[in-house]
Amino acid sequence: MTFRVLTGQFMHETNTFAVKPTDVAAFERLFCYRGGEAIVEHLSGTNCETAGYMEAAEAHGWELTHTVACFATPSGLVTDEAFEELGGLILDGLRQGGPFDGIALALHGAMSTQSFEDGETELLRRIRAIAGPDVPICTTFDLHANVGPDFAGLCDIVCSYRTYPHIDMRLRARRAGDLLQQAMAGAVCPKLHFARRPMLHGADGGRTDTEPMISLLAKSDAIMAGDPGVLDISINAGFEHADVQDIGPSVIVTGDGAHDRFQAIAESLMDDIWASRGKVTNTYLTVGAAAEIARSHNWNGRPLVIADYADNPGAGAYGDATNLLGAMLEAGVRDACFGPLLDPEAAADMHDAGVGGRGTFTIGGQTDPRFGGGPLLVTGEIIATTDGNFVCDGPMWAGMKKSFGPSAVLRCGGIDILIVSRIIQITDLQQFLANGIDPRKKRTVALKSMQHFRAAYEPMADTVIVCDSGALASPDLSRLHFTRVRRPIHPLDPVVL
Repeated sequence: MTFRVLTGQFMHETNTFAVKPTDVAAFERLFCYRGGEAIVEHLSGTNCETAGYMEAAEAHGWELTHTVACFATPSGLVTDEAFEELGGLILDGLRQGGPFDGIALALHGAMSTQSFEDGETELLRRIRAIAGPDVPICTTFDLHANVGPDFAGLCDIVCSYRTYPHIDMRLRARRAGDLLQQAMAGAVCPKLHFARRPMLHGADGGRTDTEPMISLLAKSDAIMAGDPGVLDISINAGFEHADVQDIGPSVIVTGDGAHDRFQAIAESLMDDIWASRGKVTNTYLTVGAAAEIARSHNWNGRPLVIADYADNPGAGAYGDATNLLGAMLEAGVRDACFGPLLDPEAAADMHDAGVGGRGTFTIGGQTDPRFGGGPLLVTGEIIATTDGNFVCDGPMWAGMKKSFGPSAVLRCGGIDILIVSRIIQITDLQQFLANGIDPRKKRTVALKSMQHFRAAYEPMADTVIVCDSGALASPDLSRLHFTRVRRPIHPLDPVVL
């Protein structure tokens, strides 16, 4: 029997404290493909969820209907227009192309919109209203999903990422697709079992290269190996830069049926996350301390990598914080690169001046100087101007085309500064290489990312250090004013279970 399956990928991690809303153009800047032909052309064979569903379709002989595949760099609330337009493509596909035997989604799990605090649950409500209660629905989630109990009653199969840096998007979608096949064939009757605790964050931010996630994943693997009724286990670390009710870590067990043992498994893993709530692996240096380490770093053929954790665009920070760059310039750091720094106006001015031009420019710090520093006045030489386009070849987004928009490299003292018109966190070597900077040959590489950079940059690094520049994604949550999270909640309040 040939099953008819509808797919839709609509993903955003919303930093509700960010002042920049996420409109349709924000999705189009990163990737936004509408309709089957464009989706297949651009995403087939890449490391993304939609490609994983394509693999499942080929393996199982599905008839696929693609609706939309889009993702925007984390930022502020998704506009109602973007939610209705892009989510509406999935709903229109259901209305116009149905009936379907199954629905395969790729969602983030931490989308908030202007009208809906939990965008994914609202989308699922609308999908269910059209598809009915009996059509099985699977979805992938980012490991940093903020999931509430209402979602568990609307979906049948959840497969969250099991890696951070995220390198298993395609694999997890293939897993979700395989389980959807079993559900459509009547071989299993999947049900979700959900657990959480009063926590704002946990599991050391979800880092899968350290404890407690190593042990949590090993425990879940052992459970699945010993109980064929456990179809999948998703451990979600949550996304802490969101002022929403359903924030924080959660465990979702996809079980074959509604048996009490599946809920007990979810609760046991959640107990482990609660017990490890104080675990933090990173040491967050000040920008001054990071700059001094860079100044004195002894070159041994491998660079020092400095991650500006707080100005990570992948967590909704603005990408234009200047505190770390200013400290590096003041310390006289040499043979270094820094990037990306968002400043479309400065990039345009440098394109106008041309390669080889020298000048004094005001760069960065435009969005909200309270977070990460204000504009810097710098003098240097323009050593490159590009269109900012690149194709990822690293572990995370291999094969995907992305763009910083018009970009320039300003050599200021001993630092090559990559200035861009569109912000994307650093995950891939090509982001520097395509702009004429070889980070492998630099003494110091300073980049804006929390953890994803490690997949491509840690293997080439001599040392990796992490700093808190005071930007919007700072681990110091005392600077943020939470009003909507459920209370009491750790670490904002004393909590006794």
